[in-house]
Amino acid sequence: MKDYLVKALGYNGQVRAYAASTTETVGEAQRRHYTWPTASAALGRAMTAGVMMGAMLKGEDTLTIKIEGGGPIGTILVDSNAKGEVRGFVTNPQTHFDLNEHGKLDVRRAVGTEGMLTVVKDIGLRDYFTGQTPIVSGELGDDFTYYLVTSEQVPSSVGVGVLVNPDNTILAAGGFILQLMPGAEEETISAIEERLKTIRPISALIKDGLTPENILEELLGKGNVQILEKMPVGFVCQCSKERFENALISLGKDEIRNIIEEDGQAEANCHFCNAKYHFTKEELEQLEKDAQ
Repeated sequence: MKDYLVKALGYNGQVRAYAASTTETVGEAQRRHYTWPTASAALGRAMTAGVMMGAMLKGEDTLTIKIEGGGPIGTILVDSNAKGEVRGFVTNPQTHFDLNEHGKLDVRRAVGTEGMLTVVKDIGLRDYFTGQTPIVSGELGDDFTYYLVTSEQVPSSVGVGVLVNPDNTILAAGGFILQLMPGAEEETISAIEERLKTIRPISALIKDGLTPENILEELLGKGNVQILEKMPVGFVCQCSKERFENALISLGKDEIRNIIEEDGQAEANCHFCNAKYHFTKEELEQLEKDAQ
């Protein structure tokens, strides 16, 4: 099943809901960065939350999520947009630990709990919107919940999960975000709280073949879900050789001359997708001319 996301309303507009299957998307990140299981789970959870939060944007708006918890995985960085496109990387992709006391990948230990979750939105205005909250659990679902409640003042519940195969490939990944609209009734809130207590892990639901629509029915109850939109999601990077050419030109002709004389060539590496771009001596000499 191709990855996709659904936007929906629940309980006659009292709840705004998002659910996504991201198995292939997280799998692409795992392949590009050679992440080990615990790092895959952390990055996959962050990317899944990122793609759903991106779906809350409009047009050409974008957002960047930075998670710095002080743990051995280092920084997690995720970019997403309103089109279902997401990309991400971790500082230390080969991070892995034994399973935690619940028999699950120890994401909290990898991420750490001494730091901040930062979200920067570019919504086409002169200034960026930046929200920041402390990391409260390191498991990331709770941390995104805390961010939405505290920074964006929206009562929310976020669930994200990743299952990893023994060969390090991604078995299942996905997530949901539920948000209460102003005026939501107490009965509705209580019903959702009860379902959240009993629902199985989101990654297990994806593994068993449940679609995003099915997951929202599990969360809100059959007959309580009104699907508004369905959109494909995937790992997409905006890097290109032209972008790196412009970056080299911005260094100035003297710096480019130094590269030519010291190395005779150059190679640029994209952190987000691990793509490598090679520049020959002749190409660098042309860029040197362009920089004058």
